[in-house]
Amino acid sequence: MGFETKRIHSEPDAIAPDGSEVRVLCQLSRGGLAIFSLPPNAVSKAVAHRTVEEVWYILSGKGRMWRKLGDQEEIAALGPGVAAELEMRAGTMPPWPGENEAYFIDGAWHPTV
Repeated sequence: MGFETKRIHSEPDAIAPDGSEVRVLCQLSRGGLAIFSLPPNAVSKAVAHRTVEEVWYILSGKGRMWRKLGDQEEIAALGPGVAAELEMRAGTMPPWPGENEAYFIDGAWHPTV
């Protein structure tokens, strides 16, 4: 496996199943790293994953994230930015396997993307 250098483009590499824009930073055999973004006041679709786990880090913006694990639910405030585009960095382990990984679930809000 060689070294890879990548520039982030203004256009997304993909649209995630939840509707957010994805800009892939890197992908290795055991995980991947990407930037996800939503426009101001957008609400993504609620999804769950079959095999991957994700770690999220908020880069900018402000919003809320609904999370559910078993019978436990939580709404987390994201910020402390202003009500602008919400931008998050996420690590996915193992790497994203493809379009059948995510499936839709009933969430806390009605999606707009």
